[in-house]
Amino acid sequence: MRNLILTGGIRHDFADNTRAVIALLAEAGIESEATEDIDAGIASLSEEHYDLVTVMALRWRMEGDPKYAPYRAAWAYHMPEPSRQGLQRHVAHGGGLLGLHTACLCFDDWDDWREVLGGRWTWGQSFHPPRGPITVSPLRQARTHPLTRGLPEFQLEDEVFSALSLARDVTPLLNARATNADVSGQPVLWARQEGDARIVYDALGHDRESLENAVHRRILQRSALWAGKASDDTVTGF
Repeated sequence: MRNLILTGGIRHDFADNTRAVIALLAEAGIESEATEDIDAGIASLSEEHYDLVTVMALRWRMEGDPKYAPYRAAWAYHMPEPSRQGLQRHVAHGGGLLGLHTACLCFDDWDDWREVLGGRWTWGQSFHPPRGPITVSPLRQARTHPLTRGLPEFQLEDEVFSALSLARDVTPLLNARATNADVSGQPVLWARQEGDARIVYDALGHDRESLENAVHRRILQRSALWAGKASDDTVTGF
């Protein structure tokens, strides 16, 4: 299975996180390539076959708030129409999509990104408490879904993205609550299907410590395998 990772951005160690994800997906037999050039990466989908595209980036317009001014020259991103069409074409042709952590903040000038990913960050509404101890719990439907079947409740240090705007056709699988903040019941893993395509979003994964948590790494491996159309037996084997 081949995976293209679109990465890069601010306030996260994306280089280290990308190395961690490549390594843990390799354990599941997934070969990953990564690029910080979003447009070139998406353009390559028309030339090479990838079973899966993973968005693990923080790339948006960075408009308004002056605190982002120092980063705009390097990281502000306006998504051109060819890139929108290229990603939509990948999904329309049955390609898998995995969004990690800040993927929900990306591509804020593309209204359809919410429907493709299954949800997005809404500026002025969405928020997260500071990184800290959180508890992640399976929802009822998680008992039978290949992504989460048999997985326990678990704890880790991460951020709980809250008040995201979800599409109607997603299946939430995990909720999280922050130990040191009044935040609970926030979906942090969901799945959806669009035609033959499978899409997963995992809101966790601020840093390597989160990505390599014993349960979270299994979720990441399962998510990539499921989105890439591995069999249920293969998915639940991790």
